[in-house]
Amino acid sequence: MSNDRTDAEAALTAERASTLSLVESLSARLESVIEATADSSSDDEHDPEGTTLAVERGHLVAQLERSRVRLDELDAAFDRLRHGTYGVCEICGGAIAPERLDALPAARLCVGCAARHPARRW
Repeated sequence: MSNDRTDAEAALTAERASTLSLVESLSARLESVIEATADSSSDDEHDPEGTTLAVERGHLVAQLERSRVRLDELDAAFDRLRHGTYGVCEICGGAIAPERLDALPAARLCVGCAARHPARRW
């Protein structure tokens, strides 16, 4: 069990570091786009780059939000690991397959419950 816990902690740590790096990168890109938007004319109708900047900003905001949610999910997975419930499906109480945890370290649901409850996250 200790090795499983160590492996899970390592996977969660790596995933969190990767996601945090992505959040930092997206935040820097968003800041650049916002600065570019502020420096440009506010007349998007006649500015050929206006729509591009607005669309890029929208994409970055959405990606940043998804990445922040991912960080929250990873932090919740660390809590489950500390409380001994990591790898246990929150709906049926069964084990979450190791392959699923390899692919989605923050998974809360087993494959069966995830398929039956697609609105639930992971």
